[in-house]
Amino acid sequence: MTATKNEYVASLPMILDEVEVQRVERVSPSFVRIELAGPGLAECGAAGPLYDQRMKIVFPNAAGNLPSFADMNESWWDTWMQIPEEERGSMRTYTIRDLAGSGAGSRLVVDIVVHEPGEHSGPGNEWALRAQPGDRLIVLAPRRGHEFGGIEWSPGTATRLLLAGDETAVPAIRGVLRDLPADATGAAFVEVPSAEDIQRDVVAPEGVEVTWLPRGDAPRGASLHAAVIAWLTGTAETAPAVGDDEVDPDLWETPVHSSSGEQVAEATRVPMADGPYAGLYAWIAGESKVVTGLRRRLVNDLGIDRGQVAFMGYWREGVAMRS
Repeated sequence: MTATKNEYVASLPMILDEVEVQRVERVSPSFVRIELAGPGLAECGAAGPLYDQRMKIVFPNAAGNLPSFADMNESWWDTWMQIPEEERGSMRTYTIRDLAGSGAGSRLVVDIVVHEPGEHSGPGNEWALRAQPGDRLIVLAPRRGHEFGGIEWSPGTATRLLLAGDETAVPAIRGVLRDLPADATGAAFVEVPSAEDIQRDVVAPEGVEVTWLPRGDAPRGASLHAAVIAWLTGTAETAPAVGDDEVDPDLWETPVHSSSGEQVAEATRVPMADGPYAGLYAWIAGESKVVTGLRRRLVNDLGIDRGQVAFMGYWREGVAMRS
């Protein structure tokens, strides 16, 4: 017997529901904060801290309509892909900035990076620039009490932490810093387009120093690379050039996963062996070329163990992401 849509949706380890924009705030030149509400969000949450918890948003199509999952009786992804492309709108991945309220008053908060419309302006950017209360979206978000995935922060028994990322990683870095234990130690380096994008209300343990790096007219990733390597080695260094053909379009390397197909030991954790990087766990996310350069330097040149790092290409400059 074929399950009904409601039965199928209720069985998912995620919330798949239409929500309404309650509040829109342009918090800085590069960030728009969106507060979403809907009855389905009463179940939204993770088994533990949110850290860098990912979720997905489906934006309306060109006509302003959201796709229907009314005939869904198999997987949500198969249903989505069967909808004609011009009708299904666009899906993009974001980090949950915060969950507020409870029950019917639950709200999901997302920060969307924006820039002036141009050749590479994606659907998330276009939508966020004109978003208003009352707008509708579809979200795929974790359902409390179910295994959803989407959290890459996994330091194991690390004693020294390193976080680094560009503006697209700000919500994830904020979430990790917020949820760290009070005795955590390490550093976070965050490159943003301008000084106006610095978020001074970030909460972090006293032992984790947070450094904001306004990019200005400097090359993307230059200050981030220099700051990370200086913290690790104590020496100044210029970011290496990374060619288009050297970038994995799906760059996603964690202690237990490799997008390149590299063999990864099951449930690898931070080594505690002797050496300058013993006890280190590094989490690095942002533009793929920048992340590739840092991965090469840390793993290939400095010899930091693969089990100590997570490198995530959230996006690639000049290329529109698909989901």
